Order: sequence, then C-alpha cells, then structure tokens
Amino acid sequence: MSESRAPSYWDYLQLDGLLNLQGGLEGDESQLSSDELHFIVVHQVYELWFKLVLRELRLGRDELAAPRVAEEIIPKVVHHLRRVNEIFKLGADQFRVMETLTPQDFLDFRDKLVPASGFQSFQMRELEILLGLKEESRVQISGMQPLDHIRKMAPGTPAGDLAWQRIEAAENETTLRSALHDWLQRTPIQGSTPQDADDDRTVSQFLEEYLEAYSQAQDAQAARLVQFGIGNVEAVRARFAGTVEAAREFLFAEDADEADRSRVRRIRAGILFVESYRELPLLAWPRLLIDTVVEMEELLVLWRNRHARMVERMVGRRVGTGGSPGVDYLDRTAAYRIFTELWTVRGLLLPRKALPKLRAADFYGFAT
Repeated sequence: MSESRAPSYWDYLQLDGLLNLQGGLEGDESQLSSDELHFIVVHQVYELWFKLVLRELRLGRDELAAPRVAEEIIPKVVHHLRRVNEIFKLGADQFRVMETLTPQDFLDFRDKLVPASGFQSFQMRELEILLGLKEESRVQISGMQPLDHIRKMAPGTPAGDLAWQRIEAAENETTLRSALHDWLQRTPIQGSTPQDADDDRTVSQFLEEYLEAYSQAQDAQAARLVQFGIGNVEAVRARFAGTVEAAREFLFAEDADEADRSRVRRIRAGILFVESYRELPLLAWPRLLIDTVVEMEELLVLWRNRHARMVERMVGRRVGTGGSPGVDYLDRTAAYRIFTELWTVRGLLLPRKALPKLRAADFYGFAT
C-alpha cells in the first residue's frame, strides 16, 4: 500500500486474502455447499483463537521464567492468562454455532475429509505441549501417539511442514507448568526464602505443623460421621487415616525422584502456603495467578467435554474421519490434568481457624 494512501479497515485486516481462504479441498468456495462453508469457517475461527492463545501463553510463560519476577509483573501475567480463559469460554460456546449443522448436513460432505481429522490440529497439540502435557500422558489413537500421527501425515504440503516445525519447536521450549513451578519454588514460606540458611528446616516445620492440623481436622470429621452412624466405623476411620498418609506423601514429595525431592517439596509447600494465607497483601496477586491457572485448566476440560458432546450429537460414536475412536477418544482427553499440584492442594486446605500460626507476619504486609 502506498505511504500516501490512507489506511483502511480492509487493508489493515487484509480481508482480500482472509476471505479467500475458505475454498476447501476444491480451492473454490462456489463449489461448496453452505453447510461445508460453515464447517470450514467455524474451524478456521478456532485456529485463529488458538493462535492468540499461544501468543498469550508464551507471554505469561516468559515473564514467569525470569530468574527474578518483580511483584508488579504478576498482575500482567494474570491479565494475559485471563484473556486465554475468556477465549476458552468463547470457544466452548462457539460449539453452539457448529450445532446448527444437522447430522445429515455433515454426512453429505464428511467422507471427503478422510483421513483429515481435528486431532491433526497442530496448534492444539502445540498448546498442550506449551502448557506442559507430557507425551506419555497422551491418549493413543489406534495404537499411535497423536504426535507420531502428525509426524507421519506432515510431509508433502506447506501446511504439513509448518505443522511439524511448530511441534518440534514447542517441544524444545520451557513449558508454562515448568515456569510456574520455578516461580512457586521461590515462594517465601513463614518468611523464609530458598536462599536462607535454615530454609529447608523452616519448610519442613511448616509442613509438619500443617499436617498435624490436617490430621486433627480429619479425625474430627471421621468422629462426626461415626457419631451419626454413617458407614462402618473401622472403614470410616481407615478412609480418613488414608487421606492423612496421602497428604504426607504428597507434601513431602515422596513420589518424586530423590534427586528432585527437595525442590518438588518446596514447590508444593509454596502452593499450600499461598492458598492457606491468600488474604495477606504480599500473596494477593500470587493467589490470583494460581486461581487463574486452575480456572484455565478447568475451562480447557470443559471445552473438551463440550467438543465431545457436540461430536456425539452430530455423528454419534462412529469411527472418526482420521481413524480414531471418535467420541471415546475425545472423552478420554478430558481426563488430562497438567497442573496436578494445584488441584491436589485444593483437597488439603484447612479452615482459617485451623491453620498453623503465621510467623514473620510483617514480611507479608503492605510495603511502607
């Protein structure tokens, strides 16, 4: 565009190019039914949303991955992750538009898609990698890992080459989960930071005090159930005793490799401390960040569930166009959890009155 020419809305958005990208396999949208055009537009819109989500996640990841994260940076991270959350909400609601396509409307052109499938969305796979989903956690498709499927399908087209380039690049990046853990690992606990000489003792003492309070709370709840004759007495007491033992194993990171146990213990203690004393001024934004990440994963799970129900409504439980188990595969992906520690800690929280005494309270107050 000439420098002397005034910018226009259509030039800024490059609408001449954008509105010519809906031609499908024929490369000519005049050859498509209105239903197939609808199908293409809805999925292209999803891919544009994924593009924005990836940008926002990387921004938040980069801020958290810094060696030192200033307090004023956390509101910025929360702001951008909340944008991701709003996109996920909109994405789930967008399935209502897809559902204006009737089953037979879709069947009229479904076969031409074979073996194309939504699980070939490399941006969705990139998004999962960037969040921190591990390859071994993925649901297999017809005995093949989803990323292997993309690798097999990728060669031969510019979009396929781009797909694998993006996947490989994402696999070599720091994940949001890892960056978040690095930040949480530095959480001041009872006024102590990892650089302090007695930090390990302070963290262990906090956890022991917390577990004692947690054990007392579990004993009291078990006693109330027994008092009211709910369930077998021995079974009830054993169940609550089991929760205390599981809490100890988690908080002291007994499930982690010995070489990494101290770090994992401090990360989990940091989450627990922020969640337990979340009303302290210094912890106000950290707890909002944790809440935002938990909400983000919740919304992604809801998006997956909504996707599965839309597909089930449209085509039932038939085999997918890419050879996957279809709805059964989609339902299994809804079991993915990436930020597992954030979820687990929610089950260990105590009422405010039962919390261990806060030490170095002035450390967490307003700066003067």
